[in-house]
Amino acid sequence: MKLLKTSLIALSLAASTFSYANNGLIAIITPSHDNSFFKAEAEGAKQKAEELGYTTLVASHDDDGNKQDQLISTAIARKAKAIILDNAGADVTIGAVEKAKAAGVPTFLIDREINKTGVAISQIVSNNYQGAQLSATKFVELMGEKGEYVELLGPEFDTNASVRSQGYHDIIDEYPEMKLVAQQVANWSQTEGFNRMESILQVNPNIKGVITGNDTMALGAEAALKTAGRHDVIVVGFDGTDYVRDSILTGGNIKATTLQPAWEQAQEAVIQADQYIHTGSTGKEEKQLMDCILIDSSNAKKLNKFALSK
Repeated sequence: MKLLKTSLIALSLAASTFSYANNGLIAIITPSHDNSFFKAEAEGAKQKAEELGYTTLVASHDDDGNKQDQLISTAIARKAKAIILDNAGADVTIGAVEKAKAAGVPTFLIDREINKTGVAISQIVSNNYQGAQLSATKFVELMGEKGEYVELLGPEFDTNASVRSQGYHDIIDEYPEMKLVAQQVANWSQTEGFNRMESILQVNPNIKGVITGNDTMALGAEAALKTAGRHDVIVVGFDGTDYVRDSILTGGNIKATTLQPAWEQAQEAVIQADQYIHTGSTGKEEKQLMDCILIDSSNAKKLNKFALSK
């Protein structure tokens, strides 16, 4: 009986990561699903792949280049028809994608680019610079064009982190009365966002606003501000999570974010993979940008799972 129960548990676990169909396997590899953005990517890609008749293998590399390499090797060994990948680093990923290409397995990148062209079939990413300028413009407006503020950054290795920060500063630095008093890396993490914000508040009690490289750090910063009783500090994020939507709608510290269409992006990658599998071409350029959308109190009600309803 114990052996039977163990087998049933194993079967249940397998069913949560695999689905079976007739057109072959599509591997979907993203960072950790603890982050709702990456979870939405995986779910969007999986739904579209299954709708098109593919078996799916969904896995997370946890931003570990070695683990990513192993997962891509697994996809190759299982004769995947394609790999949908939100990668673990712009440089560290190149070799793994080259390996897949050499094995005849095409890779379709989403969310994050790599520092080489001609290796992946598609690189479909959000227009992070355009999106960052939307968040920064709203942030300046909310701040009344003046005051001390803080910036929380994503990981140093992540291209998106640097592009978003540059987009922020190309807007904010035009306003001489906006004063950056602290800029710290919080690695996309809610826990680190909380800890960094808590420490920053002790040294900079007069801050008026916080702008963050993603919503997860924004939520951490908001929690620290609430703990300190600082309901007056404005927070603006980037991603478009449902948690941030709820904060905007209920009068929390977070007043705005920028939606990058994770669900749509992932589904588009699968559509292009299917096209390539059947015809040998996507009919599109390798590098493709998808514009972002500002989310604030005017449209937050329409946001659900990284998609905006009509």
